Amino acid sequence: MILDSLGPRICVMGPSNSGKSTLAAAIGRARGLTPIHLDQLYHFPQTNWQPRPPEEFIARHDEAIVGASWVMEGNYSRCLPQRLARATGFILLDAATATSLLRYLRRSWFERDRPGDLEGSRNSVRWAMIRHIAIVTRENRRRYKELFDRISLPKIRLATTRELERFYRSERLGR
Repeated sequence: MILDSLGPRICVMGPSNSGKSTLAAAIGRARGLTPIHLDQLYHFPQTNWQPRPPEEFIARHDEAIVGASWVMEGNYSRCLPQRLARATGFILLDAATATSLLRYLRRSWFERDRPGDLEGSRNSVRWAMIRHIAIVTRENRRRYKELFDRISLPKIRLATTRELERFYRSERLGR
C-alpha cells in the first residue's frame, strides 16, 4: 500500500476544494492518525472565517506538528518549512479548476458537517472564493508542482479525480 510508505506524519496540499480535508479525514480513520485541518487552526471558531493573528496561528501550527503522528491538510506556505521538516510523507492533490469550483458550490449549498469545516461557521458562496479558485489557484498550482518536484520525502501526486478515486479504492479508504 502506498500509504505505508508515507509514514506517520503526512502532509496533504493542493488547491482550494481539491479534496484535502476529506482525504485527510479518511487517512486518519484508516491509519489511526490525527487529522489536522489548518483552516481550523488559522480561523477562530464561531466566526465567519475570521483569521487569528499570524503569531497565534504559527504557534498553534508548530504545536500541532510536534505530535508523533498526524495527517495535516492545508497550504499556508508561511509555516510550510517547519511542517515539511517534521513530515514523513507528502500528498499533492491537483484537481482541475472546474472540479474545484463545482466542489465549492456543492459544499456551500448542500454539505453540512464535512471534514475541515469551521465550528459554528456556515458555508456560503462568496465571489472572493470563486475568484480565488478560478484565478489565484493557477499560480498556486505551478508553485505546488515545483515544490512537489523538489521534495525528497516519499510522495504521491493525484492530478485528476479519477486518480484520487483510484487511490481511495487501492488504499481502502472510506469517505
